[in-house]
Amino acid sequence: MPSSAADLARWRAEVQALPTWLRRSIGTASELSTVQQIIKQRQIHTICEEGRCPNRGECYSQQTASFLLMGPTCTRSCGFCQVDKGHAPMPLDPQEPQKVAEAVALLGLRYVVLTAVARDDLDDGGAGWFVATIAAIRAVKPQTQVEVLTPDFWSGQDAAAQQRSRIATVVGVQPACYNHNVETVARLQDRVRRGAKYRRSLDVLSHVKALDSSIPTKSGLMLGHGETEAEIIETLQDLRSIDCDRLTLGQYMRPSLEHLPVVKYWTPAEFDRLGEIARELGFKHVRSGPLVRSSYHAGDS
Repeated sequence: MPSSAADLARWRAEVQALPTWLRRSIGTASELSTVQQIIKQRQIHTICEEGRCPNRGECYSQQTASFLLMGPTCTRSCGFCQVDKGHAPMPLDPQEPQKVAEAVALLGLRYVVLTAVARDDLDDGGAGWFVATIAAIRAVKPQTQVEVLTPDFWSGQDAAAQQRSRIATVVGVQPACYNHNVETVARLQDRVRRGAKYRRSLDVLSHVKALDSSIPTKSGLMLGHGETEAEIIETLQDLRSIDCDRLTLGQYMRPSLEHLPVVKYWTPAEFDRLGEIARELGFKHVRSGPLVRSSYHAGDS
């Protein structure tokens, strides 16, 4: 929140300057409150709420949601992300996998995305938690498809080997899709994704395909950090070179004055053009638009 009258004025001016195409309703109160009540009662989290996603009402109405595992506090401090950051995340709730499964059943969800904060403090980076939660969901609602959106799993001694092992753990339960976002172009990684690396993220998706080529892989970028169209296209080519199947392109929207400023608002026409380029490059499923997020229409693939 803005900490002074001057900051509040700056923030209001920034919000008022948003292009018209970024202004939309988040959905009806009933669609939001039903989900929010179930989530709050179980003390679990969704990235829909923690990240204040503008599409959450639409997704809830289409029986999809994205759960945020392992607490709301991330061990990294990316410059664009709304999720809370700190070096002392909450202890794992041993009941969380079952609570998420209960929420999935109560809400009648047909497609679920499981994501997580980066938990560099855990021995397995949280890979086993994804597996446990998928198992819990399948036990109560086996027809629900589960997509994973994982961190890069890079931490600990011999981090490269650890990364491969953790990815293998998640791949072993055959999620409906394996998503890991590169978020931005190579030149801007250090500024935008503190603690992450471009090549390391490409390796995540490459490892998935090497382990099980039948699992669709997916990645996404948030545009507006100062990237050029040529750099975006180069990134898409890099993703296709490792057989990434699916892509999301959306506009970065600054969550607060403490986060990175928006350098450019890409227009809907520019997103349409980039989406067409992505399809020409061979992506099998593309969502490209200002309000697109990682899990937008995930269940339509």
